[in-house]
Amino acid sequence: MRKLFTILICALLLASCQERKTEPVVQKDSVRDSLQQIIDSKDREINDMMATMNEIQEGFRMISAAEGKMSIIKDGESANKTELIRDGIRDISELMDHNRELIAKLRQQMRESSVRGDQFKATIETMIQQLEDKDSLLHRFQAELQQKDIHIAELDQTVSNLNSNIASLKEESEIKSETISSQEKLINTAWYAFGTKKELEKQNIYEKGRVLQSNFNKSFFTKIDIRIEKEIKLYSKSVKIMTAHPANSYQLIQDTNKQWVLRINNPQNFWSTSKYLVVLVK
Repeated sequence: MRKLFTILICALLLASCQERKTEPVVQKDSVRDSLQQIIDSKDREINDMMATMNEIQEGFRMISAAEGKMSIIKDGESANKTELIRDGIRDISELMDHNRELIAKLRQQMRESSVRGDQFKATIETMIQQLEDKDSLLHRFQAELQQKDIHIAELDQTVSNLNSNIASLKEESEIKSETISSQEKLINTAWYAFGTKKELEKQNIYEKGRVLQSNFNKSFFTKIDIRIEKEIKLYSKSVKIMTAHPANSYQLIQDTNKQWVLRINNPQNFWSTSKYLVVLVK
């Protein structure tokens, strides 16, 4: 798991370095400081979540140890077997309650964190699956004990609570997944528009040599997913890009009709300065 987060931090550092290359020289120090603060903040968030995950994994280890002890007691011939089984179930129940609290804490850390990704979602789903596995084991203990006429009220309540909490965790996990999906979709959405000077002026997009300065008509723009659409046909032999985009992130090429096509080589870099693209054509 630590290797996974090391890879994530490296990816964040690399992305940050790529963004810094596009900044003007006079802003390098300020940008570097800002990026370092972001990286340090993400590093603290990741370390906090890692600590919580380690606590949860230690809790699962202790639960497994208690289950092993229970199996020995269940199959043994001790005179106070019922009392030992009751104590064992109580220990497992308390450990599982603590792990549920830790998982809730981890979910809260993720909600408040700026770090997003499928790795965290997969980790929570794995932990929920571990709780389900423990729940199944307690069900099996209950069935075996009932066959031996050893009925423990605490076990019934533990199983009931587990069913309720696991259902709640699943529902919250699904909501979190939908939220992450919506955030990713929004982050990867951009809009573009091209037209003649007269057309753009009519939509309040172009005004006195500048663009997007007033209340322009957003419905004139075409919405795209920047992860998918990396070429935009401009249907003109004369074009001028009016919005600011890093020069090394795109190129203009001509099709067979000698009309220009905008090819975006680095989408994240290209759209980093503006999620709106305006092209003046003739």
